[in-house]
Amino acid sequence: MKQQQTTSETSDHHKKPVQIAERIWWVGHVLPDDPFQCHVYLIENGDQSVLVDPGSMLTFRHTLAKIEQILPFSQIRYFICHHQDPDITSCLPLIDQITNRRDAVILSHWRAIALLKHLGLSMPFECVEKMGWRIDLGSRELEFIFTPYLHFPGAFCTFEPATGSLFSSDLFGGFTEKWQLFAEDGTYFEAIRPFHEHYMPSRDILFSCLCNLEKYPLELIAPQHGSIIPKKLIPFIISKLKTIDCGLFLMSHTSSDVRQLTKLNAILQAFLHSMATYKDFKEIVKTCLSQVQQVLPISHIDFLARQNDDTLICLTCNTSNAISTTEIPSQILNIFSNNGHNWVYCPEQQMSRPMPATDPQTSSRQDEANNPLHLSNNLIIPLVESGGHRVIGIALLKFADTFTIDEETKNLLVQLAVPLSVAVERELIYRSLEFERQKYYEQSIRDPLTQLYTRIYMHESVRRLLNIHDRNSSAAVGIISLDIDHFKAVNDNFGHQAGDEVLKEFAAILIQETRSEDIQVRLGGEEFAVFIVNDTPLFVLEIAERIRQRFNLLNLDGVMQGYRFSVSCGAIIRKQQESLQDALHRADTTLYRAKKNGRNQVCSDFLS
Repeated sequence: MKQQQTTSETSDHHKKPVQIAERIWWVGHVLPDDPFQCHVYLIENGDQSVLVDPGSMLTFRHTLAKIEQILPFSQIRYFICHHQDPDITSCLPLIDQITNRRDAVILSHWRAIALLKHLGLSMPFECVEKMGWRIDLGSRELEFIFTPYLHFPGAFCTFEPATGSLFSSDLFGGFTEKWQLFAEDGTYFEAIRPFHEHYMPSRDILFSCLCNLEKYPLELIAPQHGSIIPKKLIPFIISKLKTIDCGLFLMSHTSSDVRQLTKLNAILQAFLHSMATYKDFKEIVKTCLSQVQQVLPISHIDFLARQNDDTLICLTCNTSNAISTTEIPSQILNIFSNNGHNWVYCPEQQMSRPMPATDPQTSSRQDEANNPLHLSNNLIIPLVESGGHRVIGIALLKFADTFTIDEETKNLLVQLAVPLSVAVERELIYRSLEFERQKYYEQSIRDPLTQLYTRIYMHESVRRLLNIHDRNSSAAVGIISLDIDHFKAVNDNFGHQAGDEVLKEFAAILIQETRSEDIQVRLGGEEFAVFIVNDTPLFVLEIAERIRQRFNLLNLDGVMQGYRFSVSCGAIIRKQQESLQDALHRADTTLYRAKKNGRNQVCSDFLS
């Protein structure tokens, strides 16, 4: 009920009860400097009144004083204990002493009663499940909602339909560094998050329970710990709780620091999200680095990985070339060669060997810091393949300065090593698939005998050159059409195997005498074409002439030794807006002129 009223009440040292709903009161007590404040609630209902989670011996005398301001303690008949923990039940022996009415009863789940009975109370227990999960108080009714495993097997909540109030036990509880009875806005979720992440066993269990609670017309949630949640925040808090991870103590065998585990979980979740979002490995590493830098003084992270052929490659460098073993420090080689799983930390004074010398004029401390193989203040973490023991990579974490690897840091990195291994393994698979894809693509666009481009690729790639030429007259395209003279005689006299050898040798000459940006094509049989990019007519003629002369000098061993080869060439410069078909036809016409004029020569249509 009245958050504004609560503020004025709490300023009076919390000595007065606070009405939070119609005839429902907060009667707890605030312990100084306790982030785990425990709440006690009174449901006012005459001589059928109910005390929810009575509290501990540390707070009960204050709770009793607040109750007496509302009604005589003797009017309380029911004492609901949502679980057996001492923060809400250790006052029961005192209550047992001061309660005189014979019909007073403690309500709980059988699992909690099995433990509470050891308090040796004279007051009887009743199981909420045997009561049909509800109780009629006369003028009002209570419903009990089973929430198993949140936080213990017999956990349950209490719902009061008349006001829509949910007494939620440990659910919706939070750690509050500063006392605040009512949550004011969505920022309160950050107090709830660490409480649930470490206290609740699993996300699936929590999600299922929250979906069940959403069916109820909730107006207010009154948890045992933290702050009371008003109606306006309930949908937001529930939706956020559905997304968190639970059971964080499983992440550490040494640390029980809830906030540290929460931070670790946030780092892992952000990293896993980046793996699901990004395909580019460098983007994943960038996210990982930004998260880890929140807790560790790391300047950057590099990765070396072992490919299928056992060559090593730096995944975070701009180059994709394999790294020579002569460049790799022994600490790294030992890990890969022996599949070593132990971490290696390399302070400045423990470097086993320096990096290869570089030009002092271009070398700098920053260059060394960005070099993944410069191991000063690097922590080397082996990354192991899924389900195996083989080291497939290493992460090199560069600390800004000499750093002590304590247990807390080690715990963080142990947890991080697993998804890092998965990320590296996935990247290696991507690279392998890309290599295979590129290999098959090359096979599809290259002639298997000569390794020159095929006519199909010519239509795809040359068309782009022509489009550029159409927009820019200076981006000229020269075309050389070539035909090996008397090639049929080679096949007839020496056989097709010898003919294939001649074709391969001629293709090699085409590649050697042209540039990487030019396009060399086998059109079929002994017919070829070369597309010369962005150069002058004289340069096109020069290339054609060099090819002709080189082929004249070809001298093959075996049965063709001493045989003299020749080729006829037709060279043109493509006109703007001219189609590929028309340009090739002009080049062929020029080629036929070279053959008609006696073969073994270059003709063009741009020089008389």
